[in-house]
Amino acid sequence: MGDKSAIEWTDATWNPVTGCTKISPGCKHCYAERLALRLRAMDNPRYRNGFSLTLHPDQLELPLKWRQPRRIFVNSMSDLFHEDIPGEYIQAVFETMNRASWHSFQILTKRAVRLSEFASLVTWGPNIWQGVSVESPEYLWRMEYLQKVPARVRFLSIEPLLASIPKLPLENIQWVIVGGESGPQHRPIEAQWVRQIRDQCRSNNVPFFFKQWGGFNSKSGGCLLDGRKWQQWPEPANGKLLSPAVY
Repeated sequence: MGDKSAIEWTDATWNPVTGCTKISPGCKHCYAERLALRLRAMDNPRYRNGFSLTLHPDQLELPLKWRQPRRIFVNSMSDLFHEDIPGEYIQAVFETMNRASWHSFQILTKRAVRLSEFASLVTWGPNIWQGVSVESPEYLWRMEYLQKVPARVRFLSIEPLLASIPKLPLENIQWVIVGGESGPQHRPIEAQWVRQIRDQCRSNNVPFFFKQWGGFNSKSGGCLLDGRKWQQWPEPANGKLLSPAVY
């Protein structure tokens, strides 16, 4: 499961849980759902339940077997803080992340309330990055919960970006990822929306990563903004950039 990834802002994916349910407009054309159904049609045993929530306890310690340090996107095919995932299972995931201290783990959730409920119940090693997804101004409230989480890196995934976000509260935020939607029914993104976020990040010294314009597939529109790549990373604990900033 995912010791390499094509996702530009990570190196690998780790899915001790697969499957999810939709809770906001950003979920409408979920790439993970499309992929899960395709994998079920290919008789992949991990996706025998399609996109229904499924725990994979045999995968809980997988990152411990990867000796080369890497950035690992946790539950790229689910949401670690989904309401149907038992609390003790979430704690087991955190235990592995803390044990595998040579990796950096990137967690994303739309369930910011449940995230806040667990924030004091788990150990936040410096290698655990926590993010929330925000697709439009209506969901900026998720950031309020994220900003109180004691993770060393707190980040936003604004993908798919569905509307202008003229005022992004960036206090206690260490990284912002932006991207357009991809897939047969992708919704449009406007360049000015992306510039607006980029400029706010620059004004607040927050690393900005523009992933893609989107389109029929993730590579359709490329990733250039105003003729250049914008791919910055937050600084790890040793103070050295994991990857060079690109402007």
